[in-house]
Amino acid sequence: MTKYFEVTDRDCAARIGRLMLDQRIRTPAILNSELLRKHRGSIIDCGCVWDRDESPETSADPGKLLILPHRSLPPHAPPEIVNRPPQPFSPQIAGHDGAVGEVIHPAQADIPGRGRDLYVLGAAALFENQARSLVDAVLRLKNNTAPDTAVYAPALATPENLAVLIYLGIDLVDDTACTIRGYQDLYLTREGARSIERLREFPCSCAICTEIKTPEELRSRPKSERARLLADHNTARLSEELRTVRECIRDGILREYVEKQCRSSPYLTAALRLLDSEHTYLEERTPTVRKSVLVANTAESQNRVEVTRFAERVLSRFTPPDSDTDTLVILPCSAKKPYSLSRSHARFFDALKGYRQQVHEIILTSPLGVVPRELETVYPAAHYDIAVTGEWSLDETAWVAACLRTYLAKHTYKNIIAHVSGGFFDVCKIVERDLGIEIVYSAAATGGLLSDDSLASLRESVAGIVSSQSRGRSRRSQLATVRAIADYQFGRGVGEQLIPDRARVKSGRSGFRIFADREQIASSTRFGTIAPTLAGAANMPPDIYRVEIDDFLPKGSILAPGVVSADPQIRPMDEVIVEGAMAFGVGRAVMSGREMVESSRGVAVDPRAVRGV
Repeated sequence: MTKYFEVTDRDCAARIGRLMLDQRIRTPAILNSELLRKHRGSIIDCGCVWDRDESPETSADPGKLLILPHRSLPPHAPPEIVNRPPQPFSPQIAGHDGAVGEVIHPAQADIPGRGRDLYVLGAAALFENQARSLVDAVLRLKNNTAPDTAVYAPALATPENLAVLIYLGIDLVDDTACTIRGYQDLYLTREGARSIERLREFPCSCAICTEIKTPEELRSRPKSERARLLADHNTARLSEELRTVRECIRDGILREYVEKQCRSSPYLTAALRLLDSEHTYLEERTPTVRKSVLVANTAESQNRVEVTRFAERVLSRFTPPDSDTDTLVILPCSAKKPYSLSRSHARFFDALKGYRQQVHEIILTSPLGVVPRELETVYPAAHYDIAVTGEWSLDETAWVAACLRTYLAKHTYKNIIAHVSGGFFDVCKIVERDLGIEIVYSAAATGGLLSDDSLASLRESVAGIVSSQSRGRSRRSQLATVRAIADYQFGRGVGEQLIPDRARVKSGRSGFRIFADREQIASSTRFGTIAPTLAGAANMPPDIYRVEIDDFLPKGSILAPGVVSADPQIRPMDEVIVEGAMAFGVGRAVMSGREMVESSRGVAVDPRAVRGV
């Protein structure tokens, strides 16, 4: 834990925060390597223990952050050297009463988890073009240190890789790599490095490029001056990229930006794919809902946490309503979300009129897989967009088929009708073959799914299996929908506890509200999820999505130091229940459950309603 670093905004592992030193540093930040080396900034590098010319005694100011003396070792140094006990620090360093940082070698066995405010990734510069080594080193460091400490990767950042580094969870970088590239006659852009010898015009309008005007003029300058000008340009582009990344974090769209940016280098694409394979690391840090639309434009989009989490929850938390409904209708997705508001699904509803309460509907879509009709309004089912070409990649087909296969293996239906075509048809045929089941295909051979012949075939297929719908089941269907949402959000079986049989659902233009005995127990959110009231929270199971606080009555945001314990499955933006000796409330999580418990600064929960106990 630290009293010097506080996170204010999060987007997966990336975050915006502040280091509260003599001069406040807003992170992610770019450190000036010259100031760092000369002990003139707010962060002082005490240097290598083998460098006898260092003078760390000049940096005992408690307003500074000291990076403790360290050994400079390559990534594959012998373990006996890496893990050798540190030498005693000088009295000035040992008595430093301020923030402290420590260099951690990638192979270091013991990572001090307390008493540090900053961790420096040792030998970071050597991880360039080493995707697996970089991801492994960062994740090992992050998983073994407190969540409210900062991470610094020196001599590694360029405009090309900065977004990926910050997405990995790095808070501080420096301008060293940009300066070195300048002395190598390399002109850096967001897309990569260009040799100044081959450049014919500047693609940048920074002060350096505007003043010099042409690469030819820059090449005519003396070597030392040219190197300095290139280094200044490279650093300016790095700063520009940092501002772009910060805005992406604030808007919750850094993932989309990273998917685009990593295309400039196979090394960066590999790093993103390897990071996605470490599902637990990203899942814990990824909010359950976002204010922005999830844009799935690349193959990597299929592996992002929001997609895999939705697919996993459908399989583990969703139960088809009405045990006597044994007929499944499979439909394709639509461009308009929620699907029910689309023209195509309105036509499907007309074809199924009188029978919809006796069948269960699921929608197939890439990249989410299977979307039960009950969950079509829940993020991200109603909040995503994809590039539609009509052509499915092998990866898309395999992923959606895997989701449908697992769903049908878990939930048995006596009859399955698929009103699909194109890639959706291929998916259903693969699953039909793999499970050895029979699926009835209702689409006509010509005219498309919305043709009169296809819609008539859909109706006839359903009518031949089920009887006409009785009118007494509409209210039960509403309860089934909101219960399914509650199960998806909080866990299987919670819906029935939160929403009793006597409950009523009142729908309006802004969503729905749920009442029991004339008392409101929950309402819908803009993300399609459920927000329990204090009365509803009292019906919830006692051991899930709970944040236990100390003995106080919150008057505003609940800070992490006031949290005693928290359900580890809580993620940012989850609806949570707050309880303590003096208070009972409901609100929205700002941190994950683990971060609430292990952090010493920052907002943990934004309460919506609190009452004294």
